[in-house]
Amino acid sequence: MSSPSVRHSDVDACPGALRLHAAADGPLARVRLPGGLLTGAQVATLATIARRWGDDHLEITSRANAQLRALVEAPAQALAEALRGCGLLPSETHELVRNIAAVPTAGGWEVRPLVRALDRAVCAEPGLAGLPGRFLFAVGPAPAAADLAAVETAEGAAILFAGRDEGLRVPVDAVVAALTAGAYSFLEVRAERSVPAWRLRELADGPAEVATRTATRLGVALNPSSAVTPPVATEPIGVVEQADGRFAAAALAPLGLLHQTQLAVLAEAGDLTVTPWRGVVVLDQGRDDAERWLRDLAGVGLEVAPGSRWSGVTACAGRPGCAKALADVRHDADAATTFGEGLPVHWIGCARGCGSPAGVHVRVEATGDGYTVTGPQGSGTAPVSGVGALVTRARRA
Repeated sequence: MSSPSVRHSDVDACPGALRLHAAADGPLARVRLPGGLLTGAQVATLATIARRWGDDHLEITSRANAQLRALVEAPAQALAEALRGCGLLPSETHELVRNIAAVPTAGGWEVRPLVRALDRAVCAEPGLAGLPGRFLFAVGPAPAAADLAAVETAEGAAILFAGRDEGLRVPVDAVVAALTAGAYSFLEVRAERSVPAWRLRELADGPAEVATRTATRLGVALNPSSAVTPPVATEPIGVVEQADGRFAAAALAPLGLLHQTQLAVLAEAGDLTVTPWRGVVVLDQGRDDAERWLRDLAGVGLEVAPGSRWSGVTACAGRPGCAKALADVRHDADAATTFGEGLPVHWIGCARGCGSPAGVHVRVEATGDGYTVTGPQGSGTAPVSGVGALVTRARRA
């Protein structure tokens, strides 16, 4: 089988908590949060790191991970010890591959036990330390484009391969084994083809080949007679009922930035999650407590109601944090964004498109003297002063 041409670098340079990225504003650490899950105590640790060594903020990424920027004065050993001490660095060998997308408030599954079990299983397999830093698992409905995903069916779970249903069905208690078997099958196919693929979709016929090998590893047959459509996850905001009957308070952090006052409030929570929409969700509350949390989150500037102008709007770091960026996209997005229904919008400082959503969206790319706005109906250019109107029209297309 031939493989498609690979246009990216053969070197997997995804940043992590130990392998920092040399950004324009200083070293950047990306802390993996499988399923976006963390505790209030862990938020407090991240806030302390940001205040002591970084730029005083915590960033939420499109994969619901956490980023700490401008860590100019951070001693590498002290940073690792702080993260390890609060449980955010359970494996130094596997820290780059703990990529698990999930939305704990979506669907009928209680996904948190599965996410935690999958995380433990991945970290326990020495061979899976070789996964690319961009390889992504998903459990339940999730907006990210996962390489391997488990989605709920009436009988158990369907395992999807780069979003495709190749007919692999397993009971719920075999989901973790199926996903780890799929990861080993991906590594096996990649090695045999000598292709530096980071994602399953980069291998020609990869989903079908990896599905066949995964089924063989599990000792089951593929049955592609009835295809499962990947479920759609929606952005949680406001008071949200969980699958277990309890409630959660969900808020949106504009452009994914959390400052110290907001982090101090979140540090008082028990279990919480950050989301791929760059939001935060305080979990496991009674309805009255969820309402109280919502008021507290709104009181520190988080968006807690549908209709926010920031709903569906994301951005890369832009200037001054990224040396490749041609504009301060966060500043420009703030100036241009008004409430608008329609497609998600992602602002980017250069053609690389860091953090872009997986699905159909409006792309707002800095050009150095304005922006190019690209949507399903085509593209147009505008200076900074006129880009807002162009974005609004593109969202409605």
